[in-house]
Amino acid sequence: MTDFVLVHGAWHGGWCWRRVVDRLHAQGHRAHAATLTGVGERAHLMSSLITLETHIADVTGLIEAEELQGAVLVVHSYAGMIGTAVADRMPQRLKHLVYVDAVVPKPGESWSSTQASAAREARLAAAQASADYSFPPPDPAVFGLAADDHAWVKRRQTPHPGHTYQAPLQFDPQRVANVPRTFVDCTQPKLATIDAIRPRVRDPRFWDGAWAGGAGVRVVELATGHDPMVSEPAELVAVLAECA
Repeated sequence: MTDFVLVHGAWHGGWCWRRVVDRLHAQGHRAHAATLTGVGERAHLMSSLITLETHIADVTGLIEAEELQGAVLVVHSYAGMIGTAVADRMPQRLKHLVYVDAVVPKPGESWSSTQASAAREARLAAAQASADYSFPPPDPAVFGLAADDHAWVKRRQTPHPGHTYQAPLQFDPQRVANVPRTFVDCTQPKLATIDAIRPRVRDPRFWDGAWAGGAGVRVVELATGHDPMVSEPAELVAVLAECA
């Protein structure tokens, strides 16, 4: 039995992991699907005071409260920032770190650092125009979702706290690399905002060589879109089970 901590990306909530949680439970594992402050069922807490550190504290707090040791931390999309921070601050609590089509930053980068200027400017403008400094979700079609899956995600998505977007993250790459890592590359269709990350995770020089060293890293491709926990949960769980 392994403890999995599942952290959603922007605009989502713990709800998006439902199909993954059910399958992990069926295999005898425990799964903790966090919902970050200000989104999902915690949307009533949306505030301009929410920062990247708020969301990091959400996850470290869950790990502490559940007294987890040897957990597999699974982070999706934006939450790659959070997973990197958690692995830097409490590596001894993690068995494996799984980036699911996620941001993998360099020290000092923010979530927005690797995105195109047009996307960055549009999100910042939307946040500035809102009452609570948040920006709205995109159409789930960009995640490769259609039909019932598209409708489910579209009605569940909520605006995302804007001050998480440009917040830089400082961390020690070697300390993070001491945690075994898997990057799940979702390829059909590829989400444009992750394009800059794909070559990084295949580059042995990334993090000045620390990425390819440490406790080891692998890249797994899934022929699905950016929300594999929705579109291909069985295939994603098969990858996660290998990390247990």
